Amino acid sequence: MTALGMVFPRSYPAALVTDVARRLEEGGADEMWVYEDCFYTAGPSLAAAALSVTERLTVGIGILPAVARTAAVTAMEIATLAAFGPGRLLPGIGHGVQPWMAQMGVKQKSPLTALEEVTSTVTRLLAGETVSFQGQTVFLDNVKLETPPVTPPPILLGVQGPKSMALAGRVAGGLILAEPATAPYVRQSLEQAGSPDGFVMGVFAAMCVREDRKAAYEWSAPWLEWHLGSKPPQLTALPFFDDLQKLYDESGKDGLVGMPSDWWTQIGAIGTLDDAAAHVETLEAAGVDHVGFFPDPEVEHGLPQLDYLLQLANR
Repeated sequence: MTALGMVFPRSYPAALVTDVARRLEEGGADEMWVYEDCFYTAGPSLAAAALSVTERLTVGIGILPAVARTAAVTAMEIATLAAFGPGRLLPGIGHGVQPWMAQMGVKQKSPLTALEEVTSTVTRLLAGETVSFQGQTVFLDNVKLETPPVTPPPILLGVQGPKSMALAGRVAGGLILAEPATAPYVRQSLEQAGSPDGFVMGVFAAMCVREDRKAAYEWSAPWLEWHLGSKPPQLTALPFFDDLQKLYDESGKDGLVGMPSDWWTQIGAIGTLDDAAAHVETLEAAGVDHVGFFPDPEVEHGLPQLDYLLQLANR
């Protein structure tokens, strides 16, 4: 059964995270996802707050930039969070947005090598090993965590390119895919990762539920238009992408609003509550284990989506 939860957008006030976490747990959702974008709020801090006020809710972090902390400190952060909520943590690590990494003076010549070194050494530290490592990015001399997790959580990689997907299959416990993570993109990503046994697949999904389907499409069309501008693999993997692009080129946002409902259902939890449930079904069929729904980044528009999410989680 796919676990359903909500993403806590970076634009929400940090102090709101505990209230949202409580509402999700009390309402029957499975999990909550926080994330770390420069220069907003810190992922481990938000995760600690959410874990400390809940007893059942799983908390995911999608993602920690690999080189923003040393590998030892990243392992310490994850081990500490795992102690707050044993068995309730899903930590993600990624390359980080490279211009932001450059701003902080931590950009690496090979982000792929850096991510591999960080992921493999953090995994070993969480397993309780004493680690010495001299790499291009990671340097450890006889380092061992004093209190590693009894059961280390899987490290999920938040990555996009095929080389990074293959890396995840070799050294990580799973993937966390950015929105709009469509079912064809999930299948493509799993194939690129080599579909290893026990691999955890998490995704972020766009969410805009309204009582009136057209209202949801009208609200979401500018968001989809923005994504079409960069032609992300999440969308280009769709079998109807060329037709979608042609429709937009000819008719703009109005064309997106009027496109077939099943196209919207493939792209996100967009439309009615039934449409959102249909989107979840497409993700489940593709092998997704965890879905974090991304609400509107404005609190006044995004928080009301929480009620729809809870209805979805309790179906």
